[in-house]
Amino acid sequence: MIFVFLDRDGVINRRPLVKPYVTAPAELQLLPRVPEAIRLLNQAGCRVIVVTNQRGISMGLYDEHDLESIHWRMREELARGSAQLDAVYHCPHDADKCTCRKPGIGMFLRAQQDFPGLTFDRSIVIGDSVSDLQAAVRLCCRKALIGAPGNAADRELAAQHIIPDFYCESLWAAVTAFVLPGLRDLAPRIAPR
Repeated sequence: MIFVFLDRDGVINRRPLVKPYVTAPAELQLLPRVPEAIRLLNQAGCRVIVVTNQRGISMGLYDEHDLESIHWRMREELARGSAQLDAVYHCPHDADKCTCRKPGIGMFLRAQQDFPGLTFDRSIVIGDSVSDLQAAVRLCCRKALIGAPGNAADRELAAQHIIPDFYCESLWAAVTAFVLPGLRDLAPRIAPR
């Protein structure tokens, strides 16, 4: 089974323009073609898991109940496009206060506990930030960066000698040009008899 880990803000939904965080369900706006992309992953038999840092909770900008409502709205919007998520994990902590906040790998390890058979060598991380890809490197996952080569995140990653396996302008592009064509390479090898 192939697992695809998605960041939320900037990958699934638009980042807010006037403030740093989505704090209420009405503020959540899916990016173009996201339901279609996730539906393709579902149809290909991939497990789709969201892993999202939610520092705004520790800052008191919204609470766990608000986040639950936001994620309920996200799932509802995806379901309208016949797409579904297998799980959503979040880290509510401030930077350097835990091991679950990306680039930490705590959320991924929780997913591994919840999904027997999850192996990171057959997993893909799709994100738009440095911390997303740093986590992927720690887990030895394949990794796609939403954003153009040479953007700020890419320059910071290059300074750390982290090179994305794929650059894409959107989740749709990542799924159709990187994930789905590469599934055969990630499938477990069957030894000849």
